[in-house]
Amino acid sequence: MSKGTALVTGASIGIGATYADRLARRGHDLILVARNAAKLEQLAETLRRDTGVKVEIIAADLGKAEDLAKVEARLRDDAAITTLVNNAGIAGETAFVEADLSHLQQMIDLNVTAVTRLSAAIAPRLAKAGNGTIINITSVTALMPEAFTAVYPATKAFVLAFSEGLNAELAPKGVRVQAVLPGITRTAIWDEAQLANLPAHMIMEVDDMVDAAIGGLDLGETITIPSLPDTADLDTYLTARGALRPNLSRNQPAARYAA
Repeated sequence: MSKGTALVTGASIGIGATYADRLARRGHDLILVARNAAKLEQLAETLRRDTGVKVEIIAADLGKAEDLAKVEARLRDDAAITTLVNNAGIAGETAFVEADLSHLQQMIDLNVTAVTRLSAAIAPRLAKAGNGTIINITSVTALMPEAFTAVYPATKAFVLAFSEGLNAELAPKGVRVQAVLPGITRTAIWDEAQLANLPAHMIMEVDDMVDAAIGGLDLGETITIPSLPDTADLDTYLTARGALRPNLSRNQPAARYAA
């Protein structure tokens, strides 16, 4: 990663705030984006004092078109920004048949649309410059949607596929794209009552998760699953998926569908 400015979304708490801390300690100036200006400024003051880097805040709700457009413009126009961390997102979904459709729309707007538009705002400039990094925080639920609710895993599966496709396009131009798939992480997305009902061995601390994710970036990984003990398991999955490709589009239906 170049030592330019990093823009981090969802930066006021949890994963985003921890990314901000780690990137600042690596020498990156920061632009921190979240809804809560007071929390952003508190974090910014701490990082300025502890690391000496420049920290700017942008109070924005990326689920709102006007706020999203403001951050897009900054990504397009500010040549100092060389790293984007797409971390902002929401969950809190119920069973689909009981779902609040307005909440699901907010989830899609933030988890899918904002990630796409912010990436689109910075990618052409990074590709032209021949360097830069886009980090997209997705989720292990992208790999096991049947175990969760319907929409949240679908949004995270989009981010995973988007990241893989974007990396295939941008890597030859010198731009890194990484998808990070956390498991259960001790952040505000989970309340303490929920965490208390889960086995302790399934819950990762946010510092450990982000440190592993950045370690995966240093190792050159396109897909980083911080809790996965053996990356050979991921390689096996990707190889099996790739083996389907020759038969996914053919000029005749499979024999089992014959009348």
